Amino acid sequence: MGVSDFRSPVRLLEGVKVLDLSILGPGAVGGFLVDLGAHVTKIEGPSGDYVRQMTWPIINTRDEGPLSLMHLHLNRGKSFETIDLKTDDGKARFAAMVPEHDVIIEGMRPGFLDKIGFGFEQLKILNPRIVVCSISGYGATGPYRNLPSHGVAYDTWSGSVQPQLDELGFCTTPDTPNIGITAGPAFAALGICAALVRARTTGQPACMEIAQSDASAYFDWYRIESERAYTRPQSEVTGNPSDNYERRPAGLAGMREGVRYQLYESADGHVLFMASEHLFWKNFCQAVGRMDLFERWPGSKYADHARGNRELQAELRDIFRSRTSAEWLELADRHNTTIAPVNTPATLPDDPQFQARMTWVGKDELDCEQLAFPLNLQGE
Repeated sequence: MGVSDFRSPVRLLEGVKVLDLSILGPGAVGGFLVDLGAHVTKIEGPSGDYVRQMTWPIINTRDEGPLSLMHLHLNRGKSFETIDLKTDDGKARFAAMVPEHDVIIEGMRPGFLDKIGFGFEQLKILNPRIVVCSISGYGATGPYRNLPSHGVAYDTWSGSVQPQLDELGFCTTPDTPNIGITAGPAFAALGICAALVRARTTGQPACMEIAQSDASAYFDWYRIESERAYTRPQSEVTGNPSDNYERRPAGLAGMREGVRYQLYESADGHVLFMASEHLFWKNFCQAVGRMDLFERWPGSKYADHARGNRELQAELRDIFRSRTSAEWLELADRHNTTIAPVNTPATLPDDPQFQARMTWVGKDELDCEQLAFPLNLQGE
């Protein structure tokens, strides 16, 4: 079976027809719509989309030879049409398709459709209820709008990725998830779904654009808005009452000195301890037979991480080393306290919660195992 044979079990957008003019990462917009049940036709020029051979790993598929996992995932379930939109014949073919489709995704540099004669005004003539979404690196406005870019750029721009130094002192890219190239298409798909509701309710078309860089920034709203709030005087913006109103650094940086909300080494890995509420902390101390810790450091009712308490941290370090991660999770479940597993991308599929919730689309369908869309319909 080829990529286009994939059929999502989620059929919420069944009957919706989409034309996808994208290359590389923006193909995820149409991919999300496929995962929700839409029929997506990817329009490619004669040279195709080089995402097929871009990045690693490369899968030796049975029907089409070596293809990148990125292509196999982003474009699974799509139909493919080769149309040269630079020719009159290609433009005529595309124009004939527009009335039969509900959505057009433009995933090139901003203004591509306008440049070839298919701006929003023209598309509305062809289809009065059309929904058009343009996705690009830095968006259609601003001084960076024409800069060529790839996925990590949106996260360095938003401040989500910071340089690290290797053992030789050279700057290097940290091992961290890409945000913009996933969040941008996800937000775009959300906007498209909203526009489809309006189009079917009122007949009104829609034209929208989104930047993957904007999405990376919005995804990190808590840190960015915290830093913005901290530009105001201490009399207007403070920290937690449990920290004596002292301002912590924004986001997870403010967790570094936490003790009752912190990572700890277990006997065979690590766990995340999160007993920042009075109740969970008391339950933990009772469960491990250390009520002396609770009596000495009872803490505030909410949001108290025992920040900077190194004596308590040393006690907890020794306690957590005494049991395996699985034993700590069993204790947390039995005694109503807050302990979470710590996985890596390699170990996560073996986690029992992952196995209970997440679904693999098997390689019998797609030549490689891929994660299914994480939406579980109930009552159907």
